[in-house]
Amino acid sequence: MTGEIPRKEIMETEGKSPAVRLSNAHSRELGEVIRRIRRAVEMPAPKVTEALGWSLGKLSKLEKGTRGTSAVDIAALLGFCRADKTARDHVLSITAEPDTGSFLRTHHQRPDTLTALSVHEEIAETITAYDPVTVPDLAQTEDYALALTGDPDLVTARRNRQRLLQHQSGPRVVFYVHEMALRLAVGDPKVMRDQLLHLLLMCEWPHTTLRVVPLAVGLHAYLRHPYTLLTFEAPNKPLVYTETDVATAFHDNPDAVAAYRQKMRHLDTAALDAEQTRRKLSWWTGLYDRKAA
Repeated sequence: MTGEIPRKEIMETEGKSPAVRLSNAHSRELGEVIRRIRRAVEMPAPKVTEALGWSLGKLSKLEKGTRGTSAVDIAALLGFCRADKTARDHVLSITAEPDTGSFLRTHHQRPDTLTALSVHEEIAETITAYDPVTVPDLAQTEDYALALTGDPDLVTARRNRQRLLQHQSGPRVVFYVHEMALRLAVGDPKVMRDQLLHLLLMCEWPHTTLRVVPLAVGLHAYLRHPYTLLTFEAPNKPLVYTETDVATAFHDNPDAVAAYRQKMRHLDTAALDAEQTRRKLSWWTGLYDRKAA
């Protein structure tokens, strides 16, 4: 993992002495939402800054999450971009949130559409994911995801997220797959066979590692819930997210991240190694292949 080295950036705060500010998960989400609103109406950055009397640097830092600004400034920006009420309410609700190092985003059973998720996966250096009962989202085939969710739009969004794994410059990824996810059939045997074949292929991908957590390890606290850890280029802090049916919680609070790192260390100890994982996946693939015949 990369070290966390504080980087000092000067806030451009009119009328106030300079202050130190570091990008975090909350500010990056806010900046990305604002950037998407501006680009959706094809409003060039120079036109916005000229109209608002801002520097290009101020807008750039705001959209990257490396500076703060007032709610009045953000409202002026949204007004100039003619954002609709839904977009305005969304941005202003994020702006008004206390920055505690943890925040919750409701997703109405479509977590793949969350801005806070996509913006951080796109810049992650590493992604480590665990799920106790299903194959992790980024490792799912389309048929498996559809059988699991019944939502074609969600499947499309999930497929779009997965594209980053194929890039040469994409993140290094580790998937911990519990053997229960291999045992619990999602869809028919053909769906499961193809899903497990996909996992076997992923074992050969250069930036991807799969580790099966065997049923024999029993039930422990660190195995009960799904979680994903993302790390970034220093000095950005790691981020953990955990998903429920209706909301996803994001944490870059150091104490919360440390707790999940400890869980990951337990997972690393409990999981099969690479060759054992291939053998386990091959065995289950053969079983579903016979059932699909």
